[in-house]
Formats: sequence, structure tokens, C-alpha cells
Amino acid sequence: MLFRLAEASSSLDIGTLFVIATCVTSLLGVFLLFAYLQDRIAALAWWGAAYLIGGSSGAIWRLGDLISPPVPQSTANILLFVAVGMIWSAARLFHGRRISWPGMFCGAGAWVAACSFPAFAASPASRVIVSSLIVATYTFLIAAELWRERRKPLIRRWPAIFVPMLHGAIFLFPMTLASLSFDLSGTRNPATGWVAVFAIEVVLYVVGAAFIVLVLAKDRAVRAYKVAASTDALTGLLNRRGFFESAADVVSASRTLKRPVSVLAFDLDHFKSINDNFGHGMGDAMLQLFASVVRKTMRANDVIGRLGGEEFVAVLSGTQAEAGIAAERVRAAFETATLDSKSDRVPATVSIGVASGPADTAVDQLITRADAALYRAKADGRNRIEFGDEAPPPARPVAPVVSLQTVRARLARSLPDQPQPAPIVVRRGG
Repeated sequence: MLFRLAEASSSLDIGTLFVIATCVTSLLGVFLLFAYLQDRIAALAWWGAAYLIGGSSGAIWRLGDLISPPVPQSTANILLFVAVGMIWSAARLFHGRRISWPGMFCGAGAWVAACSFPAFAASPASRVIVSSLIVATYTFLIAAELWRERRKPLIRRWPAIFVPMLHGAIFLFPMTLASLSFDLSGTRNPATGWVAVFAIEVVLYVVGAAFIVLVLAKDRAVRAYKVAASTDALTGLLNRRGFFESAADVVSASRTLKRPVSVLAFDLDHFKSINDNFGHGMGDAMLQLFASVVRKTMRANDVIGRLGGEEFVAVLSGTQAEAGIAAERVRAAFETATLDSKSDRVPATVSIGVASGPADTAVDQLITRADAALYRAKADGRNRIEFGDEAPPPARPVAPVVSLQTVRARLARSLPDQPQPAPIVVRRGG
């Protein structure tokens, strides 16, 4: 089918196809740069610049002999490989990885090195094979970088992975087969049908890749806004809204696993005196220190939030004993961190209240019980852990109170001939 497509494409004006590809690529480059100005995602600027460079390579290829000399004939290929390398670098940058400068220019360097051999420069088939190998390698590398993104499920990642893989295969195999066919039979000309297929593929590739890039950028922007709306700006922990949303997930998971849920309530000791004696800057630093300690000390799936001031709270799946172990780790780690002689922080401690209950217990009820335990820890000397009472058992139905006089009246109606004693009323608690 691919060979039939190549033969059918041979009747198309190849120059026109490459003009279309060049215009579409350049327009998408401008559009990606505009998206960068809106969202300020650095990878978008790299992608946009790569598209513009790729469009320039198409324009130079189309002009051909009109500009050569002084422009070398290999310039178009070199710019194309640099552009593809920049797209790979943008994918790395998008996911927080460093740019590999040698890797970005490796394809262009390989092409320049190959062109230094006269036999390679004189063989159209060899140039097509090497070009397809370089471009396909970069597209597979782009797919590998997108695979590293593990913050979202695979079902949401597959378009960003599949599209570069598909285009890498299209670049690699059909053009290689066309080149080998030309080389063996001597009757086919890769500058006819296969070049037209390549031009069509370039248009499809740049449009599809730009679409994937914009989807990824939009998803990142939405995620950033969502994180900002649910995060405390000072400590980086969840704010009240974010905490209760995430706590509901912990409760749901505990209900599925049939495990209890525990809540830890934290309050920094003598925090007001720290602000009064050392200033609010030191107080903010102490809050940030505690947030850092509690993040490093507790498990990754525990939900930690700042409800306000120096009050923090955490919810985890586990028994009261397990929660007590976690609380002691936090208490000891925070006391050690504030007493570090290498820091300029003032000594500070934290009091902790712990409460546990079944997974169907409301989180706000657990917080209330943990707060009550926290107040006892404060009253008993601070820098300690207190446990709340276990959840009270469900109330049993209480039978109504019936007086002995009523019972005897009922007996008198059933036994009218029996003498009745003086009325005496006995009630519960009497």
C-alpha cells in the first residue's frame, strides 16, 4: 500500500508540497511562541523556535540552486536535524530534565561527518537512509522522554507517547525500503513518489506534534492552578480546602482496605512568644522548618495540611498505635532540627494530639477529638503526645421507664379478685 501511495504521489508537485509543509511548520512555530508568551512554559519557546528552524530548512531546500552557492547544499538537512534535536531537548526541558547540548547537535554533526565522504554525497539512497535514521532516532527519543512523565495514568499519556513512536516508524521504514529498492533495482527514483510521501508526512507530523505539545502544556497549566488553589503559600503544605479534599481520598481508601483512620493535630509550642521576641520573620521560618520536617518524616501517602497559624493536621490510614509512632517521629525530628547548632533558628517544640476511629468516622470528628488531646498535651507540659479517647460505641436502644404502679394496674385488670398492695413507684436511678 505504501508503494502504491508513493506511485500515486509522484504525479503531485513536490515543490508545492514542500512549500505547504514549510508554511504550516513556520505558522505552528509562531503559534507555539505565542503560547509561550501566555503561559511562560520554557519548553514551548524551544518547540516554537524548533518549528521555525524546521520551516527555514524547508525554504532553503525549496530554493535549492538559487542560493547555492553561497549557501551549502547540506544546510537544509543540517537545520532540519538541529530542529528535531531541539524538539527532543524541549521534551526533556518540559519534564524538568537538563538540556543535552551534545545530543541536540549530534544528528547534525553525524550528517556533516557523512557528507565529508564523496561516495556518500553522490549516493541519493545513502542520504535518504541516513536522514531517515537521524529523524527517526530523535522521534523515538522524544517518545522516551514523554514516557518518563509518570504523574498521570498511562491511558492519558498514550497519545503523547504513541504519536512520536508512530512518526518515527514512518520516517524510518518506508524511506529505508524506498532507498533500498532504488539501490537494488536501479529503476526507482526516490526523488519522485517517496519524496512526496515524505512531504505529506512532515505536514502530518508537525501538526500532530504541535497538538500534543499544546495539550501537555494546557494540562500542566491547569495542574499548576489547581495546586496553587489548594496549597498554603508559606509552607507548601495543603491549605484547608486541599486538606479536606485529599483527606476524603484517604478515608475512601481506608474504607476499601477496612483499616482505621487516624488524625494528628500539631501545634507549635510558645509560637506567640517566638513572634514577639524574634519577629514574624523568624516565626515564618519556624513554620517552614516544621513543614519541611513533617514532609520528610511522614509517609508519602499521608495527607498533611496547615489549617491556620501554627496549627497543622495530618490524616493517615492506620491504627492509633501506628499514628502514635508517626507522631513521635515528627516530635523528635522537629526538636532536633530546632536545636541544630549550625542553624540560627531558636529552639522550639511541638505538641501533638492523636485520635483514631473506623474508616466511616467523619474527618472533622476525628479532628475535634485530636484537638482535645492536643489541649491536654499543652496543659501537661507541651512537647509531648496525647491520645484521644476511642470512638464511643453506638448507643443501644433504651427501654421506656415503666412504674411498678402501672404494672400492678395491668395485673389487677387481668386478675380482678386478687388484693392489691399500696402503690409504690420505683423508677430507674432511684
